[in-house]
Amino acid sequence: MRPHRTAAPALSTRQNATVVTRARTGLGGLCGMCVFVCATIVSADTLVLRDGNRVEGTVIAMRDGVIEFEARRGVFGRERMRVERDDVVRIEFDSRGDNRQGFDRDRGDSRDRNDSRDGRRPSGLREREVSVDSWLGWKDTGIDVRGGQTVYFSAGGRVRWGPNRQDGPAGERNSPRNDARPIPGRPAAALIGRIGDANEYFFIGDDEGAIRMRSSGRLYLGVNDDYLKDNTGSFRVTVYY
Repeated sequence: MRPHRTAAPALSTRQNATVVTRARTGLGGLCGMCVFVCATIVSADTLVLRDGNRVEGTVIAMRDGVIEFEARRGVFGRERMRVERDDVVRIEFDSRGDNRQGFDRDRGDSRDRNDSRDGRRPSGLREREVSVDSWLGWKDTGIDVRGGQTVYFSAGGRVRWGPNRQDGPAGERNSPRNDARPIPGRPAAALIGRIGDANEYFFIGDDEGAIRMRSSGRLYLGVNDDYLKDNTGSFRVTVYY
């Protein structure tokens, strides 16, 4: 005699709906977690270091030449770092987090990111605006640079440096050599720089490309002229460092 099998009781309509709802809820939670993980992976600031390494994470603060950075290790791991500003080529900010406040920048607007006319200047640099008066010997920028550091300049304005002589940061065209000027073989009245108290001058002009500092010290700006007392006008210079 065959054993009698009892059929499992059928689920009611309400029970069926409950099972389907729970399944959908579980699937929705899983999808939500996946979206969160993906967003965590995609959303990140990036430090581009001078040694070629790239570190992803979140910029916490920038002050006194040091960047406080929360680096990402794996998907959920985090590590707090302190990086010298001069060891960083640039900072690539996550576009969704670019409205953060409190970073130590001499100018806090968006002009310090990707504002180079030719695209050569990296993003994330600090910047300072300086007025270089043509009748003064040297303008202290308040910036201390390090040997090997790359600095960028953007200059405008005009100076009068003699009778019927008026020029911009590039200086006089076809300017003859004058051994009395700080840089004899460069155009008269052009924008120039100096590091520290030594006679270590370098030419800037209207070039907005990178200039590598040859030594460490305070950065000064001036005009390549041998007689300053009859000069008028100023250059408006933005220093990116």
